[in-house]
Amino acid sequence: MLTAIVFGACQESMEDRCEREAKEFTRKNCPTMMTEDIRMDSMTFERSTHTIHYYYALTGSSDRADSYDKEDVKVKLRDGLKNITTLQTYKDEGYNFEYTYRSEKDPKVVYFNVLLTKKDY
Repeated sequence: MLTAIVFGACQESMEDRCEREAKEFTRKNCPTMMTEDIRMDSMTFERSTHTIHYYYALTGSSDRADSYDKEDVKVKLRDGLKNITTLQTYKDEGYNFEYTYRSEKDPKVVYFNVLLTKKDY
């Protein structure tokens, strides 16, 4: 009985796990260049909306508003999310995934923001 109580107390909620993993991922991997002109700056977890949020910066010649077709980016992000298996636990729980792309030169400038919900994947 004591083992069950101790084991139960050590169980981490899905929200706690996601928050911890987002912080660890950011600490270990960010910033990192995803492509020649896209840098991943951080990943966060927003408990109130169950949203895993990725923040990117467009760099170099891509650091301008017209460098990407927003609908094309949304389709590619949606298709990528459908196919990625490492996030399956969070997809099974119906979590949201948000992607924000900012200017490296002026981080206040958001070029586009994509929110994907369970109906998208």
